[in-house]
Amino acid sequence: MNEFGIKAKNASIASLGLSNVQAAYWNLNVAELVEDTIVRGEGVLTDTGALAVDTGEFMGRSPKDKFIVLDEKTKDSIWWGDVNYKFDAAKFDVLYNRVCAYLTGKDVYVRDSYACADPAYRLNIRVVTEYPWSNLFANNLFLRPTHEEIMNFEAEWTIVCAPGFRATPEIDGTRQHNFTILNMTKKIILIGGSGYTGEIKKGIFSLLNYILPHEKGVLSMHCSANIGKDGDTAIFFGLSGTGKTTLSADPNRGLIGDDEHGWSENGIFNFEGGCYAKCVDLTKEKEPQIFGAVKFGALLENIEFFENTATVDFSNISKTENTRVGYPINFIDNAVEPSVGNIPKNIFFLTCDAYGVLPPISKLTPGQAMYHFISGYTAKVAGTEVGVTEPQLTFSACFGKVFLPLHPTKYAELLGKKLKENKVNVWLVNTGWSGGSYGVGSRMKLSYTRAMITAALTGKLDKVEYKTTPFFGLNFPVECPEVPNDILNPRNTWKDKDAFDTTAVKLASSFVNNFEQYASAANEEIMASAPKVAVNA
Repeated sequence: MNEFGIKAKNASIASLGLSNVQAAYWNLNVAELVEDTIVRGEGVLTDTGALAVDTGEFMGRSPKDKFIVLDEKTKDSIWWGDVNYKFDAAKFDVLYNRVCAYLTGKDVYVRDSYACADPAYRLNIRVVTEYPWSNLFANNLFLRPTHEEIMNFEAEWTIVCAPGFRATPEIDGTRQHNFTILNMTKKIILIGGSGYTGEIKKGIFSLLNYILPHEKGVLSMHCSANIGKDGDTAIFFGLSGTGKTTLSADPNRGLIGDDEHGWSENGIFNFEGGCYAKCVDLTKEKEPQIFGAVKFGALLENIEFFENTATVDFSNISKTENTRVGYPINFIDNAVEPSVGNIPKNIFFLTCDAYGVLPPISKLTPGQAMYHFISGYTAKVAGTEVGVTEPQLTFSACFGKVFLPLHPTKYAELLGKKLKENKVNVWLVNTGWSGGSYGVGSRMKLSYTRAMITAALTGKLDKVEYKTTPFFGLNFPVECPEVPNDILNPRNTWKDKDAFDTTAVKLASSFVNNFEQYASAANEEIMASAPKVAVNA
C-alpha cells in the first residue's frame, strides 16, 4: 500500500449518507485497485499488463437515461428537450437514499480527484464507486492531486456510482433501471444500473459544459488540442470517423488533450488527466501511441482475447464495436503537463463529407465558424452492400450535442466573441470524398489532409489566392504545398458539373433544414452565414 492510500473501515464518508458501508477504501494506488478487481473476479490482466473488464449490460452511454434535476437553479437556464431530460428534485432525494441503502454493508472505493488543468477553474471531485475498476477509471481520466493536496482535499462535487443498483421506474421516476442524474444544486452526480465508465467521464463533461460558460464565461469544447514547439496552439473538432484523433496526434507537436477542453482568457486547458480511446482494430502501425498506452495501469473495456491467450484481439467486436481503453495522459510520450496551451491560433472543424461537395480545406469567417460550429456536420456511408451508396447525414450541435446543458447558440456566440478578440483562423477540413459522392469519387488521401493542416499551422495559406464555392460560400485556397491544385476546388474534381451542383444544393438544403431548430435563438451574423439555397417547405 502506498502513502496515498487509506484502506480502513473507519475512513468515514458519513457526510455522504454512506456511514453504513462495510469499508471505504480511500485513494488506493493503481496496483491495489487492479489487485482488488482481480481478487473479486471482476477483471483479468492482459499480456501487456493492462486490466481488462466487462462493463456488463451497458457497453456505451445511455443518453435517454441522463437527467438533470429540475429546480430553481436549472429551470430557466437548461436547454430542456430531447437532450436534457427533467428529473424531480424530491424523487432525486429518495433515489439517492435508496442507492446509499443499497451500498450498506458493501465495500466502496473513494477517489479524490479534480477536473480542469488551469488552477483558476479547478473543480475538486470526490468519486465513490461500488467497483474498484470504476475507481481506476476515475484515477486515469481525471486529474490526480498531489499527496499534500489529498491531505487537505475538500470536494466541491461528488459522484456516486453504483452499477449494481437497479432502479424501479414506477418508484424512482427513471425511464428504466439505469440512470445518470446531475443535481446542480446539491452538486452530486448519481449513477446507477450501468457499469459503463463513460457515464462518469461524460457526467463531469456535461457539468462543465454548464458551469464554465454559464457562470464563468469560459468556452467548453468537445475537441482535441495540441501545441507546437513555438507555443502555437491548435484545436480540432470532429465527430466520429472524421479523423480528429489521428490528425491531432502529431509527433512534432505536444498533445494537450484528446477530448475535452476549456478556452478562457488565459488560453486552452484540458478538463481531464487521461484519455478514453476507442480501440477497435487498434494496431501498433496505425496508432502507435494508443497501442503503447495499453500497459499496466490502463483499463480495457469489453475486449476479446485470441483463443487460449492473454493477448487482446482488437479486431474482435463480438461484444461491441465500442471497445475502449482508458489511461493517464502521461502514457502518451508527447503529452504536455500541465495540460494547458496558449490562445489558439488555428481551429479545425473536421468533417467527412461523403457527398464530396465541400472543399478539402476552406477558411471560415467568424459568422461561418459559428454557423458550422452549431451545425456540427459529418456524413457516414450507409454501408457497403451492392447498390447502397446514399450517405447518411449526421448533425451534432457544437460537435457534441448530447453533452450540452445550454442552448447551442450560447456556445457559438462565445466562440465567435473569442475568435474576433484573438483573430483566430478557423478552417473547415473535408476528410471525406472528392471527385464525386461515395460510390463514385474517392476518399481524400490522409497525406493531403495532413499537408493542408501543416500549411495552415505554418502560415503558408495566409497569403495565397482564395476563391469561393457556390451555395456554401466557402473560401478555399487555389494552391497548397504538397497538394495537387486541382483537388482544392471540389467542383472541378467532378466530371459531371451539373451533378455536383445538384448534390451541393441537396447538402446545403439539409444544412438549412437542420438549422431551423436553432434559428430563433441565432443572431443575424450566424444566420447570414447559412448556405444560399431555396429550400422547399
